[in-house]
Amino acid sequence: MSTVLLDSALSDDERRAKLYAGELFVYSPRPSTTAFVEFTRELIRDAFGDLDPETAQHHMPVEEYAALLAELKPRFIHHPTCKELLPAMLAELGCDISKTYFDVPRLRTSTSDDYLTSGIAYAFHPHRDTWYSAPFCQLNWWMPIFDIVPENGLAFHPRYFTQGVRNSSRTYNYYEWNKTNRASAAKHIKTDTRVQPKPEEEVEIFPQTRVVAPPGGMLVFSGNQLHSSVPNTSGRTRFSIDFRTVHYDDVVNHVGSVNVDSECTGTTMRDYLRGTDLARIPEDICLSYDTAPPLPDAILVYEPQTTA
Repeated sequence: MSTVLLDSALSDDERRAKLYAGELFVYSPRPSTTAFVEFTRELIRDAFGDLDPETAQHHMPVEEYAALLAELKPRFIHHPTCKELLPAMLAELGCDISKTYFDVPRLRTSTSDDYLTSGIAYAFHPHRDTWYSAPFCQLNWWMPIFDIVPENGLAFHPRYFTQGVRNSSRTYNYYEWNKTNRASAAKHIKTDTRVQPKPEEEVEIFPQTRVVAPPGGMLVFSGNQLHSSVPNTSGRTRFSIDFRTVHYDDVVNHVGSVNVDSECTGTTMRDYLRGTDLARIPEDICLSYDTAPPLPDAILVYEPQTTA
């Protein structure tokens, strides 16, 4: 059973150790996270025009909605302001940004009542990010943009943090996914036929932990946590952002959570950018995590298949 630590005063070193052991951290809104929320809301509202983004799904054909997200989400991912605001958040939350590397933040949507649950708005089954070639020192940072409720957030299944789940991660290669599947996300509207790592045995969904934070409240958890999208029955679309970090010292020393069931190949290690100057992790260090050679032109940034 995981503990949820609210506004902890632990140092980043102490926090990472507890996260690698399965604890969850939640932080109240602060100036840097509020600034990120306000920036993201502006992009979202510009995209939806006169419609309320949280209820627009009730007034748009699903194909039109998916097309809007297909334009909005990459625009958010690649917006230069994100790379300015994100290091400020990490610094305010106690990270040494000279040693903290982040990947670009993603805008997530969870529509209500099965309106759009595939492709560009994929509703995630129980999974670990480590099934998708993430390193075991990866930390996930998740923040709602508008108010959320227990019926449209994330669910954690902490009993499985140290208990393996039979799964199909052995079929997943990060480089192959980037080359053949990632850019096609917006085409999957009714169903999603892309093969992704999933449990191959029944997962006990309950008991589970749901954290309801206000907009700008930050949830931090290990990439090795088994988690899923809560089936959205709230009547409103959930908007959130998430990104991932690794700490250089832990990368070099191969410190992190224990692998209990992941068998994927490839590594996401080349995706991370240093908080001070956006430099990437040296290639020789990335190679120490690699379990398969990269494919030509396979490292893309679009819509990752991790976090809900």
